[in-house]
Amino acid sequence: MIIREMLLTDVEDVHRIEKQAHPFPCSKKIITEAVTSSKHAVVLERDDEIVGFAILSFVVGEVELLNICINPSHQGKGFGKYLLDALIEHAIQSGNQDMYLEVRESNDKAYQLYLNLGFNEIGRRKGYYPINGGREDAILMALPLNF
Repeated sequence: MIIREMLLTDVEDVHRIEKQAHPFPCSKKIITEAVTSSKHAVVLERDDEIVGFAILSFVVGEVELLNICINPSHQGKGFGKYLLDALIEHAIQSGNQDMYLEVRESNDKAYQLYLNLGFNEIGRRKGYYPINGGREDAILMALPLNF
């Protein structure tokens, strides 16, 4: 497996994965802007196939995980943990103090992964995410990187 910078030529594959994994996916425009901006966008490849991706934002000693997604056909195989471990290490090596993320209240598998990696719940955003027929909360989580 390799983790590399996301390229503009990856946007179609990344957006396809995003649409397969989420009922309310982010747009292709947002993914494209992540590649062309100062954000840190990476893909996880296995056997020359993109199986996942992540987008981070680095701001004055803090890292925000904006999106991490594994192709549904590859979920449950440790790819998400592999990618997140590498992102955390990159954030530490880059001299950051804390990493933040938000996760859907209903996404228990991701929530448990984050807890197992040392993230702590620090708050909630009420009604942040759309769901069929309404909204659900985002759980805000943080990981101190200077331990």
